Amino acid sequence: MDTLRLLASQGAEAGWLSESFSYAFMINALVAALLVGPLLGGLGTLVIAKRLAFFSEAVGHAALTGIAIGVLLGEPPENPIIGLFCFCMIFALLLHFVRNRTAVPYDTLVGVFLAVALAGGAALLMYVARKINIHMLENVLFGSILTITDFDLLVLGLSCLLIIVGLMFTFNRILLASISPDIAKVRGYNTHFYDYLFVMMITLVTIAAVKIVGAVLVGALLLIPGATARLMTKSMGSFVLLSSFLATLSCIIGTLLPMELKWPIPSGASIILVSASFFLIATVTRIVGENNDEKNDLFTICDWFNAISKHVLT
Repeated sequence: MDTLRLLASQGAEAGWLSESFSYAFMINALVAALLVGPLLGGLGTLVIAKRLAFFSEAVGHAALTGIAIGVLLGEPPENPIIGLFCFCMIFALLLHFVRNRTAVPYDTLVGVFLAVALAGGAALLMYVARKINIHMLENVLFGSILTITDFDLLVLGLSCLLIIVGLMFTFNRILLASISPDIAKVRGYNTHFYDYLFVMMITLVTIAAVKIVGAVLVGALLLIPGATARLMTKSMGSFVLLSSFLATLSCIIGTLLPMELKWPIPSGASIILVSASFFLIATVTRIVGENNDEKNDLFTICDWFNAISKHVLT
């Protein structure tokens, strides 16, 4: 990281890069964006396939309670990683466990758990208010990619590595268990195991991305790039690739834009607004293209992703 920051600083001094790249926190932010963007985009396609749109929102809001518990247990207020990880993982697994064993509609169940997580976090934060800075709470809620440290990058990198390794061996099985559990069972797959494994992956990436995008907005970055890619592609391979690309691009642009234009916008909000802009463009283009019954340049680009995915994913 020190070498990368040095090269970026030299490039800024030489005029090859913007002055923003002379700051170490900007390099940390861009590395974090390159790590978390593809992962959120790729997992987002499975979230859409499994119809777990609000699950990541509930886990993200549970991060507030996890942070408060970590601070109460004596962890540093800046990085209460153990309390955050343990509470969010227990919260997610318990939610999925109750879902499989009750007849309560899933959206209702998520709403109940979400309300409990928010109430618990609000109550506990009152006890730790004297130990934390109010700006830290804002960073948790709305993200602050520019405050990412080397330790945060290490945690993020390890999380990404674990999830990528897991997906390399289980992606197709998780997808089949999502689309057609009966066929997955006929093939001998333990669908409950893959469901819980996917829940753990979503929870892990949500925890890792809280500081970047924010607890309130992390679920949006799982959904919006995937929803955009769904409008523009036909095959599963191109769906995954395009979603990962859009999420990464949103993270990079959303990080650079406020810094370059000196806008006082939280990084999480900026990233989501950029991602939502892509979704709006894709939606309008789709509507116009269907009305005119012709293929436009945007969907020609998507055909390229279709072609690339056939070579990359086969």
